[in-house]
Amino acid sequence: MENKFQVDGPDTADVTFIFAHGAGAGMDHGFMTEMADLIASQGIRVVRFNFPYMIKRAEDGKKRPPDRAPKLLEHFDEVIAEYGRGKVVIGGKSMGGRMASLLHEREGICGIVCMGFPFHPPGKPENFKGDHLAMMGTPCLILQGERDTFGRREEIAGFALSESVTVDFIPDGDHSFKPRKASGFTEKSNLVLAAEKTVAFIREVTQ
Repeated sequence: MENKFQVDGPDTADVTFIFAHGAGAGMDHGFMTEMADLIASQGIRVVRFNFPYMIKRAEDGKKRPPDRAPKLLEHFDEVIAEYGRGKVVIGGKSMGGRMASLLHEREGICGIVCMGFPFHPPGKPENFKGDHLAMMGTPCLILQGERDTFGRREEIAGFALSESVTVDFIPDGDHSFKPRKASGFTEKSNLVLAAEKTVAFIREVTQ
């Protein structure tokens, strides 16, 4: 199963967080690894996985665009079925978080965490990809960098979001929560903050 799954945290944990990667980098990317470590250190079982196109990239080294949404969602659903144990929260970075949010009607999901939601491609606000968030009934936490070009803080205030969706902002963060040096914040402190907010949300929805 090499290059396909990684499980961190106690295997006896009563809560599992299934954590999907973004479009351009797989489950072993630094952001994914550090976030998984931070969340798992709080007693939560964290499952990372690669989508099919990323598994192929790991096998032959060739870059590929993401699979189409139906294939991504089918694979995500299979991972939940196989690795979901105890109370299950799903989520992901960017595209992975968006895919998780599209599974909001799946039975057995306590909540969803989206880190850097891709509301629209940078510079193309007309190409909005969050319509389903207005109808969501499952608790959903969106952690968004204040400067995220896929959806800045000032833009999100005008989006139609369900009462089940909470948006929490990471100070001066970009799409990966990295702040500018002059801001006084650090990338490490922002990742720790995002992990703390994720853990608090997971605990809340799995009580």
